[in-house]
Parts: sequence; C-alpha cells; structure tokens
Amino acid sequence: MPAGVARGLGSCAVDEEQRAPYDPMPYGPDEVGVGPWPGGEAAWPDDPRYDPVLLRDGDRRNVVDRYRYWTLEAVVADLDTRRHDLHVAVENWQHDFNIGTVVRTANAFLAAEVHIVGRKRWNRRGAMVTDRYQHVRHHPTAADLAAYLADRGTPLYGVDNLPGSRHLETLALPRRVCLLFGQEGPGLSEDAREACEATFSIAQFGSTRSINASAAAAIAMHTWVRQHADLGAEETWRG
Repeated sequence: MPAGVARGLGSCAVDEEQRAPYDPMPYGPDEVGVGPWPGGEAAWPDDPRYDPVLLRDGDRRNVVDRYRYWTLEAVVADLDTRRHDLHVAVENWQHDFNIGTVVRTANAFLAAEVHIVGRKRWNRRGAMVTDRYQHVRHHPTAADLAAYLADRGTPLYGVDNLPGSRHLETLALPRRVCLLFGQEGPGLSEDAREACEATFSIAQFGSTRSINASAAAAIAMHTWVRQHADLGAEETWRG
C-alpha cells in the first residue's frame, strides 16, 4: 500500500458500533449475503484468499459474489490490480455528511484514490463500510493536493457551477484526472479554485441553484466511466 493511504483499518474516527446498519426491508431476503460454506470445514476451499471465519459463519458483507468469503486484504489486493486512473477529492471544512456517500460511489466506480482536503476526520456512515476497500488520503490544503497530483501527472479539475465553467456534457475528460468537489452549499473554496487547472459544471434546468454534492460527484464519476472504463470487462458489475 502506498505511504499515507488508509483503508479504514484501525484508523476510523467513528467506532465500528456507530456505523450505519442495514435497515430492515419489507421485501426480499431476510439476510444479506450467504451462510456458512456448504459441507462444513472439510469442504472448505484450499485458497489463502478465503477467510476461515467467514467460511464458518457466513459472509453478510455488501460485496459482489466474486468476493464472497474472501478476506478484506484479498479483496483490496484484487481491486488494486485493476483500479482506474480516476481520482476523486472532496473539501472537508464543515464536516460534510456527503463525503461518506462520495467514498461509496468512488468504490463502486473503482477510483484509484479518494482525497479528503481540509479536516482529516469525516463522517463515515454514508460510506457503508466501503472505505475499507477504498484508498483514502488526506491533504491539509488544496495546494497540497495539487502538488501531490502534479508529481503523478494527474490534472486537477474542479466541479462547480461557477461563471466560466465548461460544460461536463461536452467535455472530454482526461483518462488520468482528479475531480475535486466543494462543500455542500458554498461549493469550491477560493484556494481550491486557484489550485484547479479547469472547472466544469453539470447542466441544470429547474429552479434550484445547485444539486446535492454527492449526486454531483456520482454524475461526474459516471461521465468518466462512460468515456474511459472497459464496459465489456469480465469484472464489470451490473447488479
């Protein structure tokens, strides 16, 4: 794992007991996931990727079937072999509750890293434990983020409905890029705007001035996926 990258193990600001549980559903299966490995211990697979505890007790995690019964480390190692060149960054000056949802979406789209700019602590409830599988890196300022990305040849693009912002709908995003999102409400800070090589906005047609920050992040990440991801890959998950 690169220096400074956190996978959520032992570094959570929120205790495990405080994570958001799955809400009971009025339909569908009573439990998420699968039970103990059929046939008991004698039938367990001889593969170091498998977790004996999960094989014994069942795997109730929110993971795709490909990773059932795998250890956390094995899942992350496999994801690392095919992560995209997409980075995502979020400013965190007001303890924004949207950050957890952004992390969850970044995990779904297999982003290389999520960068938290500003306060190091952030609310993990919306991440639904996906921060364990997603590399998350902290930067004190937007300038620090820009310097880190510049060393890796990755341009920084801001996402905000600012005067002069380019249209996301007609923008050809670079394959290697970091998308930076501001706080819910105020948007990108002045320092963040100065650090960005360009800014772009999402077209809106209603009465509201802006859309939810986590929704904007999902739209922008999916735009990158449509332009650059291998949609025919065997590992592509469609639900």
